[in-house]
Amino acid sequence: MKKMVLSILVDNTAGVLSRVSGLFSRRGYNIDSLTVGVTQDSLYSRMTVVVNGDDQILEQIRKQLLKLEDVREVRELLPEESVCRELILVKVLATVEERQAVIAVADIFRAKIVDVAMESLMIELTGNQAKIDAFIKLLEGFTIKEMVRTGITGLARGSGDIADYLDD
Repeated sequence: MKKMVLSILVDNTAGVLSRVSGLFSRRGYNIDSLTVGVTQDSLYSRMTVVVNGDDQILEQIRKQLLKLEDVREVRELLPEESVCRELILVKVLATVEERQAVIAVADIFRAKIVDVAMESLMIELTGNQAKIDAFIKLLEGFTIKEMVRTGITGLARGSGDIADYLDD
């Protein structure tokens, strides 16, 4: 199984997320990660979708996406040609004695403490998937009360923009 990160430029219209995710569910494909946001041009949104499959399935996904009316461009974000990141928020139980140890782990990863309560700390970290996973592993000695990950988002390297995609 191969992981593929797709950057999908779509019209910023009602129902586009439903139509794209519906394509995956109708064909029995699982979405590992999905992020969506408006671009610098409010007419378009960018979806970053992470899927797993063999080469044939992944090519089929790409072809099916291009058939959707709202889809303007589908590009694979290859690791060497793109920058991909994820955000995580983690709420960790920490007694007064444990706080410094949790803060030390956060400092190693250049994470930010974004909330402090009497019995917990909330930490924010942005990075690639490997960095996020390593951070979580180091927190295993503490009690994680809550955690949320945004999913992967990314852009191709270089100076290209939406106009380049639409001119292709």
